[in-house]
Amino acid sequence: MTVVALLSVAPVVEDSMSDQVAKAVDALEEYDVEYETNPMGTVIETDEIGELFAAAQAAHEAVDGDRVSTVLKIDDKRTKQTSAAEKVEAVEEQLGRPATSDRG
Repeated sequence: MTVVALLSVAPVVEDSMSDQVAKAVDALEEYDVEYETNPMGTVIETDEIGELFAAAQAAHEAVDGDRVSTVLKIDDKRTKQTSAAEKVEAVEEQLGRPATSDRG
């Protein structure tokens, strides 16, 4: 089983939060997860749901601030193992092109 999740952790502030987001992402290194950060969050893959929750909790707790917002969206497909990359590839197959704009 592969669990794919989207995690977004950030302090609620008006200024740049990149230093705090970096702390959250760095906290994931202690767990058996694969991850990739994008502008809207971090996609996490793992074989164990408990590992996902532990990693998400560590990321949340790594952020300093009076108020921290965390969103965790989980796709726990239990009948078939599918990676995040395979999900994107399936969409690209339907599109017949990469799933990105060419408005460079």
